[in-house]
Amino acid sequence: MKIAALFPAMLLTACATTPIDPVVSEPAGTCRGDALASFVGQPYNAALGARMLKASNASKLRAVAKGMMVTMDFRDDRLTVYLDSANRVERANCG
Repeated sequence: MKIAALFPAMLLTACATTPIDPVVSEPAGTCRGDALASFVGQPYNAALGARMLKASNASKLRAVAKGMMVTMDFRDDRLTVYLDSANRVERANCG
């Protein structure tokens, strides 16, 4: 009988809320595209890709050659680098 009396109290405890931290920070690996414009026009290679990955804070890199088909899914942890026919960075964005 005592357990039955405690059950409603346990349900109310489960519904209690905790205060929300007012400081919102980006999760680790979330891509930021604000520093990518400086890479446009540069010849693409693995070292440049690594620098772009670090500058964007993304955890994944996708290099897209001219005419290459890619999925249209959005990922906030991915940097997509579009290359022209001369293998230079045409544009880069998060997603």
